[in-house]
Amino acid sequence: MASPSTLTRSEQENLLEKLGVFKIQGRDKHGRKVLLIIGKLFPARAVSSEVLKKYLEEKIYPKLEEKAFSVVYVHTDVQRSENFPGISTLRSIYDDIPMNVKSHLESVYFLHPGLQARLFLATFGRFLFSGGLYSKLKYVTRMEFLWDHVRRNEIGIPEFAYDHDEELEYRPMMDYGLESDHPRVYGGPSMDNNPLSLYSMRCIA
Repeated sequence: MASPSTLTRSEQENLLEKLGVFKIQGRDKHGRKVLLIIGKLFPARAVSSEVLKKYLEEKIYPKLEEKAFSVVYVHTDVQRSENFPGISTLRSIYDDIPMNVKSHLESVYFLHPGLQARLFLATFGRFLFSGGLYSKLKYVTRMEFLWDHVRRNEIGIPEFAYDHDEELEYRPMMDYGLESDHPRVYGGPSMDNNPLSLYSMRCIA
């Protein structure tokens, strides 16, 4: 993946558009619009935070029309080396979200969080997302639970998320990072030993 310095702003914006990282798609069970975010598709090493902020400001926020909305964030197969923009970038992006957008966000459905993501948010969530957003976060461990909140026929979840969901049915301990071959959340080594120690090493940067 190219770095931000090798791509123009226009090329970075076109990359976000082509990959379909952010989509306004479907509605939740309360009739609110849904902002769908596919974490695995986010090219963190190719798009700068400035371009991302501008893209959201120009392409996404206006479509929300200053009305109540929900977010579905698909965390399936996210890898730190490819898809995670970093703590400071996340905080900067969140701080730059217009107040009229923040105030209309009702819920964030976090699909396939895994142990490491839970630990990360438990540690940094309130610091990163002030103003009550952290309290709106709802973990969704299986697709079937997502459909309790979102209209199933109106939102396009990627096939790899369904595949992961099926795998979890046969290997449920993957949810807790207790299998030796579980690199799912940030793409690091297994968590056979002390998950807290492993987590802290990964999130110091």
